[in-house]
Amino acid sequence: MTGNSLKKIKNYRIYAFVVIGIVIGGVLALGVGSVSIPPSMVFKILFNRLPYLAGKISENWSISDEAIVLQFRFPRIILAFLVGSELSAAGVIYQGVFRNPMADPYIIGASAGASLGASLGILFFPGLRILGIGSIPFFAFIGAAGTILLVYSLASIGGRTYSFTLLLSGVAVSSFISALVSFFMYFSDDNLHQIYFWLLGSFSSQGWNEVRLNLPYGIAGFILAYWNLRSLNILQLGEETAFFTGVDTERVKKVTLAAASLLTASAVAVSGVIGFVGLIIPHITRVIIGPDYRQLFPLSALIGGLYLMLADTLSRVIIAPTELPVGILTALFGGPFFIYLLFKKKNKDYRI
Repeated sequence: MTGNSLKKIKNYRIYAFVVIGIVIGGVLALGVGSVSIPPSMVFKILFNRLPYLAGKISENWSISDEAIVLQFRFPRIILAFLVGSELSAAGVIYQGVFRNPMADPYIIGASAGASLGASLGILFFPGLRILGIGSIPFFAFIGAAGTILLVYSLASIGGRTYSFTLLLSGVAVSSFISALVSFFMYFSDDNLHQIYFWLLGSFSSQGWNEVRLNLPYGIAGFILAYWNLRSLNILQLGEETAFFTGVDTERVKKVTLAAASLLTASAVAVSGVIGFVGLIIPHITRVIIGPDYRQLFPLSALIGGLYLMLADTLSRVIIAPTELPVGILTALFGGPFFIYLLFKKKNKDYRI
């Protein structure tokens, strides 16, 4: 058996292990909360909704148990998985394009823009619904997407986008927008708690409408990025080398950054600000499966989804019956990891 065959078998096993973890973690998460539901009953409730099994399973659960599983916890778990997948996949792309291990999905202002949009929705359009979507996620997505377009336009020089100017533009725009959000918070005593809670990141009040808002943009972002993973691999050799091997480096950077920004905007719009997911997970996945972006990208998405799904479940039970915003947990986990990466990079850069 060749080395490539052994590597493929190893990769299949890794994927299978992660998928099994997602299934088990999802079922356990559906049963955990202020009302505890056994895994066996969770399976029965889910199987009872399948086309060929509906009505064939003895219904020994209450209507409230079914509502808790299907209407409250199930969409929340799916949304947590989607957001974790999108942030992790976006982190892979940003780190690959910038060739910087410190890059993460919020590097070009998507988080700040979404915060501004959400604040405007909370303050001025609290009861508005657009196409069945609440004003907060809708305006958060518009804010994130609009900020990303603004940063791109500021960073573009002569039709080319340079990593350095993109980073500077992102920091500058994020700082200005963060100041605007602070200004609104200062003059909004009645809505201060709601804005602050959204900025911490949470899935506490999210449902199927938010899943429908997130899904199409997330799928589009994944497809755009996946088509360019081979070119992203070549880009790691350097832009000049990639150019002479036939890769249109400028097109690859624009398309992959647009895909990553779409993933980030769709995630932040429905979850609030959940930091460090796109920083931690790509690094962990790279250790597991290696630097090939054709494997790193999809596996990071799966592990990121599992990570945020479990983190959200923990946030529901760690101080029960009160719920802790999941953004606090990811910051507690991610902060030390970021410091570790910072020292590791500093020692590497300045080693004699």
